[in-house]
Amino acid sequence: MAETVIWHNPRCSKSRATLALLEARGIAPRVRLYLQDAPDAAELGAALAALGLPASALVRSGEALFRDLGLGKDTDDAALIAAMAAHPALIERPLVLHGDRAAIGRPPEAVLDIF
Repeated sequence: MAETVIWHNPRCSKSRATLALLEARGIAPRVRLYLQDAPDAAELGAALAALGLPASALVRSGEALFRDLGLGKDTDDAALIAAMAAHPALIERPLVLHGDRAAIGRPPEAVLDIF
């Protein structure tokens, strides 16, 4: 059986709601506090491959840090991945990984499609 992992920020209401939704469905994910245990560039690349999305879909472009780092809508995937690895606060939350599939919990119910 595939492991389920949630990249979780307990201060985020969507992240808390997604975790609660999984638990209510009998799914006990491994909780990764990604702000303290930041994914590296390879892990981010694997997550993006599982999502089937470009890096721009996983980066929090509305954060002041995004602009402060000189990032923009034309920044390439490699630079966005490097920025997220160095500054995990830029990673959209929550991210749920299950086997070779992944989903962003916005809205929380979106993660149910990967099971």
